[in-house]
Amino acid sequence: MKTSRFGRAALIWLAAVGLCLPQVGFAVTLPVPAPVVRDVVLSQDGVLHGRVINAQRSAVPGVPVTVRAQYRAVAIATTAPDGSFSVPGMKGGVYEIAAANGSGVYRVWSADAAPPVAQVSATIYSQDDAINGNAGVLPQGGESDGEPTPETLLTNPIFIAGVVATGIAVPVALSNLRSASP
Repeated sequence: MKTSRFGRAALIWLAAVGLCLPQVGFAVTLPVPAPVVRDVVLSQDGVLHGRVINAQRSAVPGVPVTVRAQYRAVAIATTAPDGSFSVPGMKGGVYEIAAANGSGVYRVWSADAAPPVAQVSATIYSQDDAINGNAGVLPQGGESDGEPTPETLLTNPIFIAGVVATGIAVPVALSNLRSASP
């Protein structure tokens, strides 16, 4: 009889501890979508043209535009009043173009080698006025390392439900154990 009482107590204890632990094992990790690579053709003299616009498709003037190749900045420009920018001296290759918290990956082609689908300019969509559905979830840099932060853990409804359930289950289980003992 003592063994079954000890077994029940151990199971209740394990259940209570399991409810208190973060539910990381049950968390769904969504795959990060691969960036869409767009084709852009350089002008005959090797100038990359582009434009920065916001969600309302209005020009975003006076913002810096950074062109990166393999995580290194290779050129910097500033948008004109109409949101356009030009980067001279470019060569064909794959570049990330970033401006106003928006970015895109572009396959840049010389004028004589560009495929027919290549656009004549790159368009960067500003994210400054977009609503962030993960506000307060991601660290300042915007990159998530996959680990839950204390803020996300304490506001996680599953964690809160686990704490409440544990607060109810443990006293009930202890009371049942005491009443079951001779």
